[in-house]
This record gives sequence, structure tokens and C-alpha cells, in this order.
Amino acid sequence: MAKKNQTVEEKLRSVYTLQLIDSNIDKIRTLRGELPLEVEDLEAEIEGLTTRKEKIDTELERLETSITDRKNMMAEAKNSIEKYKEQQGNVKNNREFDSLSKEIEFQELEIQLSEKKIKEFKFKIESKKEVLVVAAQKVQEKQDSLDQKNKELEEIVSETKSEEAILTEKSDKEAKKIDERLLRAYRRIRGGAKNGLAVVPVERGASGGSFISIPPQRQIEIAARKTIIYDEHSGRILIDSELAEELNKDVEKMVTKLLKK
Repeated sequence: MAKKNQTVEEKLRSVYTLQLIDSNIDKIRTLRGELPLEVEDLEAEIEGLTTRKEKIDTELERLETSITDRKNMMAEAKNSIEKYKEQQGNVKNNREFDSLSKEIEFQELEIQLSEKKIKEFKFKIESKKEVLVVAAQKVQEKQDSLDQKNKELEEIVSETKSEEAILTEKSDKEAKKIDERLLRAYRRIRGGAKNGLAVVPVERGASGGSFISIPPQRQIEIAARKTIIYDEHSGRILIDSELAEELNKDVEKMVTKLLKK
């Protein structure tokens, strides 16, 4: 039936049918649970640990370079000492001898300092290597967990992918039957609801999922199906329980039939 010729009851039937189909899609997606978020968290952890490993590797390279530089300095200092000692054998006075002795002493101090620094660098290297081993183990553990979670997610997605596609296609078809203004309202309300419910029946004098009572006169208006009525508190579209029960049965049969094809 063309949208412009729809009665209010027909509009309510159409929008609640869409709600029921979309809720079935939500259930399928809920089957995946927290897995997508867990996968994202693990990926972020692995990225952080990998970055830490790379930083440690860079620090190890810097320390190894520092050790090499210190060894070169020690070699140069030893060469200088040899040279100064040779020069001491050819000095003409005590002043020159004392000057060379100070240079030798200075180079010996440089050697001692380099030896001390090399020991410090080697200690840091060993410490960082231990940290690196732990980080590598953590990365592997997280990667194993990620592989397992991805496998679980792929299995669930594979099992539900076709069902979701079938119902999504049906949802799109049902949406085309709904008045554009009502459809926009439905999507806006649904987008703001944690449980995705934009259309709910009146149950025990209150809107579905709510404990706030609806005045009797308002309930009569809802049951009359002559106007679109929104819940004053949640903003959801309200329908009477009789219509909801009827459509629930119809949509359940329809969904079962669609998914059996």
C-alpha cells in the first residue's frame, strides 16, 4: 500500500514490524558479544608492547655503540700513553717530564672512566635484555589470545553473516513502506536507545521496559490506534499490547521462514 494512503494503524503496524526485524538483527549482533571490543583491546595492547620492544631495541643499540666508542677512546688513550712515555725518554728538563707525566695520568684516568662506563653500559644492557625477554613473552601471549579471539569472532560472524544479511535486506524493504517522517523519528529514537528499542507496547499500564505509569485515558488513545503517540518520558513510540502480540507472532513466523530458505 502506498505510504500516503496508510492509516495510523497501518503506520503503527509497519514501524513495529520494522522494530521487530531490527531487534532480531540486534540479537544476532549480540551473539558476537564483547569479542570485537576484546579484539580491539588486544590489538592496542600488542601495538603498545611492540612499540616498547622497539624502544628497548633502540636503547640497546645506543648502549652497544657507547661501549664501542668507549673502547675506541681507551685504545686512543693507551696509544697516547705509549707516545708520551717514549717522549719522556727524550725530554731535556724536569718541566717537560712533569708535563708528560700529567698527560699520562690524564689518559689513565680516561681509561679508568671508560672502563667504569663500559661496566655501567653492560649492566644496563643485561637489565634491558631481561625486560625485552619479558616484553617479547607478553607480546606472544597477547598475540596468541588475539589469534584465538579472531578465530572465535570469525566463526560467529560466519555462522550469523547470512542470517544478518537476509534480515537486513528485509529491514530495508520494510523501511520503504513507512512514512518518511515516521521513519526518521524511528531511526532517531532507536539510535539514542541503548537497547535499540524505538517502538514499545504498553505493558501493565506502562511503556515497555519502563515502570512509569501511563494515564488510563492515554492508554485508551493508544489502543484506539488513531494517532501516533510518544512516551512522555522515553520518547518512544507506543502501541497497544494486543497489536504487539499479534505482530510478534507474525514477525516470528516470517523470520523463521526467511532464515529457513
